[in-house]
Amino acid sequence: MKVKVISVLEDNYMYLVIEESTRDAVAVDAAVPKRLLEIVRKEDVVLRAILTTHHHLDHARGNEELARLCPGLRVYGADERIGALTHKVTHDQELTFGAIRVRCLFTPCHTSGHMCYFMWEDGSPDAPALFSGDTLFVGGCGKFFEGTAEQMYTNLTQILGALPKETKVFCGHECTVRNLKFALKVEPENEIVKKKLAWAKQRDEEDLPTVPSTLQEEFLYNPFLRVTEEPLQKFTGKTDPVEVLRTLRTEKDNFKKPKERPNPQAMLAFDWGLFGPFLKKQ
Repeated sequence: MKVKVISVLEDNYMYLVIEESTRDAVAVDAAVPKRLLEIVRKEDVVLRAILTTHHHLDHARGNEELARLCPGLRVYGADERIGALTHKVTHDQELTFGAIRVRCLFTPCHTSGHMCYFMWEDGSPDAPALFSGDTLFVGGCGKFFEGTAEQMYTNLTQILGALPKETKVFCGHECTVRNLKFALKVEPENEIVKKKLAWAKQRDEEDLPTVPSTLQEEFLYNPFLRVTEEPLQKFTGKTDPVEVLRTLRTEKDNFKKPKERPNPQAMLAFDWGLFGPFLKKQ
């Protein structure tokens, strides 16, 4: 099982998962058809299905076009709002694509019909993979647009958090630096957060993805998975894990990353009036 990480739109990820013996492939959150089909051709595989985590257009907007271009394409998801949906899936339902096994994990909260996909191959030494959409991010979790803190707590602890610790986490967006800046505010003494943030900043500068992480790593620096830890309870002023999570999400929603200092050369150019001619043209 080979996973191609494909950056699209502003900060989204879509994925192409390739069954290497048959050269069949499934896509996760196929938002940009042209880009996906370029990768399909380059890898010389046949696209058999799309797994959509939720109905938001930055995850599902390519479904209709792909269904038109690829006759017989199967589109899986848990929400009737997903475009071109052919197979509605339910919690714990298992799918098979060649040697690739998929377990559907229902995680309502970000949207009421959000589904994550856990994939593995029997007998493979490779770690399993979790495609977590906008439920679990590297260092964070999704906003509670259509659900509650109670639902997200269940998602993170009983459903996703109960998966094997070596599971690789492939999430729906590249927001790791922003997430870890908030994690550092919550736990300023957490050395693992500091190291992961420095690493993520370096990856960002080199325009490289920060996915995948592993579930084991997430429990060390992701505040939304650490709600029973003393520093998190101290930060939120709560002890009940659900209330800790609820307060954390509110704090994160209101969190403003530190403003970047203006470029000194640019400020001098403004002071010297060098931008004047350009400004007058507008």
